Amino acid sequence: MATQDDVASVELDKLNANLARVEELSKRLVNAFSKHNPANPSLGGPSPDLFAKAATSYWTEMLGNPGKLFENQLEYWGSSVRHYIEAQQMLLQSGASEGADAEKPGPTDKRFANPLWESNPYFKVIKEQYLLNARAIEKAVSEAGDLNAKDQQRLNYFSRQIIDMMSPTNFLGTNPDALERAVETEGESLVKGLENLVADLEANNGEIVVRLADENAFELGENIATTPGEVVFRNRMLELIQYAPSTEKVHEIPLVIFPPWINKFYILDLKEQNSLIKWVTDQGYTLFVVSWINPDSSYADVGMSDYVEDGFLAAIREIKAITGQKQVNAVGYCIAGTTLHLTLALLARRKDTSIKSATFFTALTDFSEQGEFLPFLEDDFIDGIEEEVQAQGILRSFILGRTMSFLRSNDLIYTPAIKSYMMGETPPAFDLLYWNGDGSNLPGKMAMDYLRGLCQRNEFIEGGFEVLGEKVHIGDVKVPLMSVTCKTDHIAQWKDCYRGFQMTGAKDKTFIVSESGHIAGIVNPPSKKKYGHYTNDDLSQGADDWMDGARYHEGSWWPLWEKWLRKHSGKKVDAREPGDSNHEPLSPAPGTYVRRKANDL
Repeated sequence: MATQDDVASVELDKLNANLARVEELSKRLVNAFSKHNPANPSLGGPSPDLFAKAATSYWTEMLGNPGKLFENQLEYWGSSVRHYIEAQQMLLQSGASEGADAEKPGPTDKRFANPLWESNPYFKVIKEQYLLNARAIEKAVSEAGDLNAKDQQRLNYFSRQIIDMMSPTNFLGTNPDALERAVETEGESLVKGLENLVADLEANNGEIVVRLADENAFELGENIATTPGEVVFRNRMLELIQYAPSTEKVHEIPLVIFPPWINKFYILDLKEQNSLIKWVTDQGYTLFVVSWINPDSSYADVGMSDYVEDGFLAAIREIKAITGQKQVNAVGYCIAGTTLHLTLALLARRKDTSIKSATFFTALTDFSEQGEFLPFLEDDFIDGIEEEVQAQGILRSFILGRTMSFLRSNDLIYTPAIKSYMMGETPPAFDLLYWNGDGSNLPGKMAMDYLRGLCQRNEFIEGGFEVLGEKVHIGDVKVPLMSVTCKTDHIAQWKDCYRGFQMTGAKDKTFIVSESGHIAGIVNPPSKKKYGHYTNDDLSQGADDWMDGARYHEGSWWPLWEKWLRKHSGKKVDAREPGDSNHEPLSPAPGTYVRRKANDL
């Protein structure tokens, strides 16, 4: 039986081992920070002018109505004192107190799920004071007054970021889950958390980017992106993958998918069970997919026109040559859907009928209403991006990823950071999150073309956007079209997609709203029977009226799309193997460009 001295000796050995690990990790931490190449500081938040304007407006109103100021302050002070008194009562009674004005988190706020937030006086008063402070900030912001709608929306967003950042769950001393884990593991969880932090810093050149998935759990071409195919063409912008047929006969008109170049194409081929790429080949189509280059600073001068000429037009040219067809059907996802619109308008101006039909996944064209992205599309933020790309040549992946993540900061930043750095947990082996962390850089000129010309000036709708020397307009797009949007998409909101889609010049057009968001609503295989979709043939009405009159369908939209696509795909012919005599296979799918990591460039 172990003596007390034996136990003490084991605990001392553990302590010494952990101290040695901390010393080693500290050296690595310093070394990682020494390599830090930070983003432009102006990308870290709004212009001080916004807060100055809000503060001036708030105090002008309050000075004009001092009674309101005192009412707000007295309410805040009174609630704070009551919370303090309730905490003292709990200490005396050793039990929970339900004060009359106790603040309650939202019913879905998982941050405060630990019972200690209610039963422990220390944690209870901290939680309630935090919620009280949050409510006071929200009230002050809502009463700022005298701000235009854009400034008010930006102020709401940035104040919410402050509220979320200051949550007590984000700090070790006020997070009961992290403290319990530290005690249970005798501090091991904190050392593992430090190891995770250092590893993330080392992997991202000194930038804190929380890993969302276990990167060692996946290998491209082995257990992710495994549908058979070959790279049959390569240029400086893309690799063109032709997928092997899985049927004896295929439709004669080939299909090409242009994925967004903000992330990698294999979101459409994560695994066999939910792969749109595999499903399309199983329906009897010759499928090509573009894998975009992950650019380094040598691509600084590549703009939207280059993506059209050396991307879209080059891919279409090579597909026509390989298949012997005069036309292709095309799909564009997200920013590639926007660019497919530009390409269609350009081809129409040139009287080129190479694209027979086009499908758009979550594609925006009208940026007159900027939704949740408005805080990032004002001049102060875009000016900061311009300075960043002038210095770096590219918009680095982590900046764009962080911007997207802050739209859902609790889910995509703080909760993963708590689990990894405070709890010492290994990120999960989750393919979707692995893909989400495998972002791409953007060429500097392309980023500014998109942000200034399309997002800020809305030129594709108003006056025309210049592509390869031609001014193109959304009304030029006239081939048969289908647009698939997602009901809870916060990146390309379905109502905004609908508004732009209405402006196209096409007579044959179909609009679908899938349930769920930007990814899950698209990667929605029929076998899952998970998310339904809405259709309505009347596109002459506003978005709300369209939805009110829409018909709901159980299950995935994929079969409906395939039925529509089939009408534009011609007769059946013998299946085509990848490439031809002039397009020898260069590399098995998923190719080489997809393996380029943003942090290595």
